[in-house]
Amino acid sequence: MTTTTGGSNGTGGTAGNYKPISDPSLLPKKTSTISGACSNLVNSIVGAGIIGIPYALKESGLVSGILLLIVVGYFTTKSLQMIVDLATSSSQLKGKGVWTYNDLLELPYGLAGKNFVLISMFITAYGAMVAYLLIIKDTLPVILGLVNDADESVGGFMERELVMIITSLFVCVPLSMQRDFSSLAYTSSVSVFADILLVVFVAIFAPIGDSVQNAGGLGTVLSSSILNPGGFFIGFGVLTVAMCCQHSAFIVASSLDNPNPKRWSIVTSISLTISVICCLVLGVSGYLGFLDETSGDVLNNFGVASRQANIARGLLALTMFFTYPMEAFVARHVLVELIWGGDMNGYTIQSKCFCGLLNRRHQVTVLIYILTLMPALIVDDLGPVLSITGAIGGCSLAYIGPGLAYLGIYGDDLLQR
Repeated sequence: MTTTTGGSNGTGGTAGNYKPISDPSLLPKKTSTISGACSNLVNSIVGAGIIGIPYALKESGLVSGILLLIVVGYFTTKSLQMIVDLATSSSQLKGKGVWTYNDLLELPYGLAGKNFVLISMFITAYGAMVAYLLIIKDTLPVILGLVNDADESVGGFMERELVMIITSLFVCVPLSMQRDFSSLAYTSSVSVFADILLVVFVAIFAPIGDSVQNAGGLGTVLSSSILNPGGFFIGFGVLTVAMCCQHSAFIVASSLDNPNPKRWSIVTSISLTISVICCLVLGVSGYLGFLDETSGDVLNNFGVASRQANIARGLLALTMFFTYPMEAFVARHVLVELIWGGDMNGYTIQSKCFCGLLNRRHQVTVLIYILTLMPALIVDDLGPVLSITGAIGGCSLAYIGPGLAYLGIYGDDLLQR
């Protein structure tokens, strides 16, 4: 495998001497159709973030939050298309072996660019996985009747944490050990369908009428929630982590059969349209149903005795089980890239343990699970997890990284105009 130190001026001056960074043999061996890629991307986008959209609208203000969600969705679509097109179709990079987001930033900015992307990817994926485990801890004990209140302060270790450990260990970890992203296409399709049913549930059963009437009517609600300066950036962080999927872009794109800019554009447009619509419907319905009492996990606002609410909790838990592995793929990619230069399977060295049952890929997957499990055992509130990871990792990947990549590749051309 050949590496490059890249340049430091960010003007694309190293493109002429660039050599492939990633080993093509490490790319996925299985591919997926457009529908499979869309399912994976929607699942990566929606994830745990969708359940926090009502909380984001409460923090930012309903009107400004809706506008912000639409803008974030639009720029996410464009940035996804731009970073993959830069790597695969631009005259400077086409055919030069740029297979990942970190490759794209390493070319013009060297090791600093690569590490910037990798660290941001890990923060985003790590925060998302912790959030998924928190949601499992909130939902499953209620469904199983082990606790009689959706409040996270109710129930002890046996009722909440142990259930989370056992179920995630037997569902999330085996799925996370898969080699190729395309292997998750079917579980992602199930997860997306569950998300759609969840959106329908919140839209139908949230007590919107009573809540709005008690607040003085829809006009009063809208006029009092146009913009909340004190919580705007908290809401922005949650919306960013909900829409952020740049860390999965190259993994999904490389799993697409017959990949080209047109097919990738179709995947991103369909995926973001579905995601924004789902987020808008659930976010507005959830916020109007509970207003200032809206929780970071809106399902915690529904009573535990409601059969419909427990069905929704089951759908959400199913989504979390099937979405956790997607973020685990990203986190694993980061650790393997930083430590072993992308050699995920470790076949070239003696890297197996437990009587040869676990290779490097399996070991790193288990390590990631343990690292995400530790804070999930301690933390209870989902809102801060989403807002912090979105503000730090999500913003870096979604807004800063694509712009830096474009300037790094086309900087000379822009300066000469």
